[in-house]
Amino acid sequence: MVDDGARRLLILGGTAEAAALARVSTERFSERLRVTTALAGRTERPGPLAGDVRIGGFGGVEGLAAYLVEAGIDLLVDATHPFAEQISRHARLAAERVGLPRLILSRPAWQRHPLDRWIEVEDLSGAATAIGRIGRRCFLTVGASELDAFASVRDVHFVVRLIDPPKGPLPLLSHEIVLGRGPFALAEERKLLRQHSIDVLAAKASGGNGAAAKLAAAREANLPVVLVRRPTPEPGPRVEDVEAALAWLDARLVGATEDRLRAVLP
Repeated sequence: MVDDGARRLLILGGTAEAAALARVSTERFSERLRVTTALAGRTERPGPLAGDVRIGGFGGVEGLAAYLVEAGIDLLVDATHPFAEQISRHARLAAERVGLPRLILSRPAWQRHPLDRWIEVEDLSGAATAIGRIGRRCFLTVGASELDAFASVRDVHFVVRLIDPPKGPLPLLSHEIVLGRGPFALAEERKLLRQHSIDVLAAKASGGNGAAAKLAAAREANLPVVLVRRPTPEPGPRVEDVEAALAWLDARLVGATEDRLRAVLP
């Protein structure tokens, strides 16, 4: 690899925050930083991303650690979904193994409003049980890969929102599909709940602004919301917005420049 003097940043992405960080860091740091965003490849048509893009898995901790070394990565930002537990754990272990600075960019958690009717559960199995007890028409927004947990729920019709059309039948007894990519406006969410006669909403407690409108729409309609709590995050330095992540990057780029100067000056 040719050393052009630039530092190399790997963003573990797939979120709006990751895309924003790639765009702004590319603009702000220009030739000082080369940015690559890694996507798992679950979405067929990801949105445009600044910098380079890598699609596909790494092959566990060993594979990710090897990639960090081979690609000459200097900095790692884990900006994956709050529920992407496996890749976040792999990121921590791989960064520790190769001695790489790592930052977690995690969107802020949703804050409960006094009028919210949240039913918080620990996992998807708990969500399926709760839905079966309180609803008959459920707006389900947990992602295409998590639907098996609801396969045995009877007497409930699911309205499932997905980003991409499914490649096969869904494992649900009664359902229909709506397609959409966030962020979603409040007016859209109100209309969806009304048109489909929704009486319960089910979601992961993902946080951030892109999917928060459905909670406000459910609150206005006095609907119960079955909310799967976030998993325990990986340890390590953490920020909740892009600007704070940029400050972290800037501090390390300044430090790298000072190290280079010390190495060449008498």
